[in-house]
Amino acid sequence: MNVSVKFLGGAGAVTGSKYLIDLGNFEFLVDCGLFQGPRELRERNWDDFPMALDQLEAVVLTHAHLDHIGYLPKLVKQGFRGPIYCTEATAELAKILLLDSGKLQEEEAEFARKKGYSRHEIPQPLYTMEDAEAVFPLFVPQSFDKPFSIHSSIDVTYFHAGHILGAAIVKIVIKGDSQTKKLIFSGDLGRFNDPVLFPPTLIPKADILWIESTYGDRNTLSHKPEEELAQAILDTFERGGLVVIPSFAVGRTQLLLYHLYQLMEKGKIPRTPIFLDSPMAIEATKLYLDFHSDHRLSAMLEEESEHAFRHSQLQYVQKQEQSMSLNEFRGRAIIISASGMATGGRVLHHLFHRAPDEKNGIIIVGFQAEGTRGRRLLDGELTLKIYGTEVPVKAKVYHIEGLSAHADQSELMAWAEGFTDNPKRVFVVHGEKESSEALAFKLKEELGWNTVIPQYLESFVLFEGI
Repeated sequence: MNVSVKFLGGAGAVTGSKYLIDLGNFEFLVDCGLFQGPRELRERNWDDFPMALDQLEAVVLTHAHLDHIGYLPKLVKQGFRGPIYCTEATAELAKILLLDSGKLQEEEAEFARKKGYSRHEIPQPLYTMEDAEAVFPLFVPQSFDKPFSIHSSIDVTYFHAGHILGAAIVKIVIKGDSQTKKLIFSGDLGRFNDPVLFPPTLIPKADILWIESTYGDRNTLSHKPEEELAQAILDTFERGGLVVIPSFAVGRTQLLLYHLYQLMEKGKIPRTPIFLDSPMAIEATKLYLDFHSDHRLSAMLEEESEHAFRHSQLQYVQKQEQSMSLNEFRGRAIIISASGMATGGRVLHHLFHRAPDEKNGIIIVGFQAEGTRGRRLLDGELTLKIYGTEVPVKAKVYHIEGLSAHADQSELMAWAEGFTDNPKRVFVVHGEKESSEALAFKLKEELGWNTVIPQYLESFVLFEGI
């Protein structure tokens, strides 16, 4: 049996993760992500899928972020009908995120039609909410730590990766005629000291390893982000301003809610209205109540009267009109709203109204890909284009990297050191060029690993005659 891989995404970029594993008589994908960020990446979403979909037998997901699952509706729309394996929490989160993605695709197509800026006379969405719903019956949820078979010669096991609820490291065991081989996909690894999620599981053995490199070039992530968060909030309140936090609906928002509750309970920031203005984040937060064994907050959530996700200062903003009314709010408050990179969603109208006021604070709390408004804020650009208007950025921008859901370089190295034997080949993926190169170099120099940085659509033979 020969085994090969083709990189259909997640190579040379922090987006679009898709790894096609081919055993000759069985082909499956690990992850099926949407390309995001710069236009040249986004345009790949419209390309024809680079194989006949009747040959694709299954999809194995690591976690529910759109850069790992967001292409699924188009895959199904083009004819894929095989099983989509994932953890139980990932299945529920994916339903929330894919529906929202379908809605955004429809809204963007309609907006382009009205404004006439599309090259097409009648702009079409990449996929619709109906297309997203067609994915749901294909989900085959699995438990952590329990092997399951996707083929007579392939067993898969999920292990906790941290990062977001349900996120997994994937172990794939391929049983050949004469040998057994282990493929390990890190997925996206979380922080080792995350107060909400379990640390990434240490894996002892791998023949071939895929390791993410989102923060592969930096080692400066604060291990006391709560203090930095408190200081940014107090600083803004002293100016008489209001805080806006663009935040990913899944993972980052729940971590923020935890820290803000702790800070108020400890008296480190004043008790202040917190507006969670993201229906998707609200839905995702409820899942933490359903999946107690997937995170570390089970004891806190047993406190029925008040906890981080339910207390007197926290207000869930569901309706659009409620969201718009926050533009008139005066006084101290914290608004948490998606999207986390300010690429769309309700956070845009908050930035539109709050960024021009120097009293206000904008707190950036996660990774910001090239080409996004979030990255432009971090780069200190003086204006942001929102709703076709150049909006002046006079609010103070704070950056708290310690709230990232991604392991930094030292944590990636600590996870790598958990392997007792050197993998025969290590693919450094899911990183911008500098990040991937820095991590690949460090893994090679310090651990003696055979590292490869694959490129988009590049193929490799993994094993011959096993």
